[in-house]
Amino acid sequence: MTTTVIDGKAAAASVIEAVTSAATTLKTSGHRKPGLAVVIVGDDPASHAYVGAKSRMAKQCGFNSIQHTLPEDTCQADLMALVASLNDDPDIDGILVQLPLPKHLDSEPVIQSILPEKDVDGLHIVNAGKLATGDLKTGLLSCTPAGAMILVRQIHGNDLSGLNALVIGRSNLFGKPMAQLLLNANATVTIGHSRSRDLPELARQADILVAAVGRAEMVKADWLKPGATVIDVGINRVAAPEKGEGKFKLVGDVAFAECKPVAKAISPVPGGVGPMTIAMLMANTVIAAHRRAGVAAPSF
Repeated sequence: MTTTVIDGKAAAASVIEAVTSAATTLKTSGHRKPGLAVVIVGDDPASHAYVGAKSRMAKQCGFNSIQHTLPEDTCQADLMALVASLNDDPDIDGILVQLPLPKHLDSEPVIQSILPEKDVDGLHIVNAGKLATGDLKTGLLSCTPAGAMILVRQIHGNDLSGLNALVIGRSNLFGKPMAQLLLNANATVTIGHSRSRDLPELARQADILVAAVGRAEMVKADWLKPGATVIDVGINRVAAPEKGEGKFKLVGDVAFAECKPVAKAISPVPGGVGPMTIAMLMANTVIAAHRRAGVAAPSF
């Protein structure tokens, strides 16, 4: 069996091309360009790298991209006040507060204070509730699950009727919304987690396996149903002595080399789901801009 290695970079590039086209059409039809505001607190290098990538991509898509960089000691009230001002700004369609926040700040009230229609991360309880009740038309989807779902559809199409799907991980950020998206596409969905009795046995029944637990190479070849589609959402930094002393490499939650011969399709780490997250953030922003302009929003 020849295994398809899912190319997340190519899929993301396709989404970005469609987003850029939609943003251009919006502007040429007399509306303003989409506006994305990104808020980052503190000086965490990884967070700044992510924010820089998001800001560059927003500009590439033709958005009005604004970054608010706040000092490490910013208080909760000041952060909430900034979000409130962005909620009121008519030129801003999407608001993203980069997580994690410094330890003295409580992220949940900040996220829930973002207007649902500007919540391009898809984390507001209104957007989560719309997804849970099957409304994929008026809310905004959490970016990583939405991107992973595009990769699933590349292999299986839009209708997953008759397929068993296992999502390993039950986080609000990924596991639960991913399960809801699969369920909405008519898959029979199981959520596996740390308290599941026999995770390998559950995995062996899955036509589609999605791993998002943050445990390096936990899913082994003997977990897989032959011919399964495997979507690996994990990003784990592990020692790579073969590269030299003190060197590291990124691996997923799936043991890629041993699982690849068993799978029908598998997403690599890096280069699989990762590029889709930023692409879907851009997609959410252009969708939000269309809705605010009263124009039919594109679908991705």
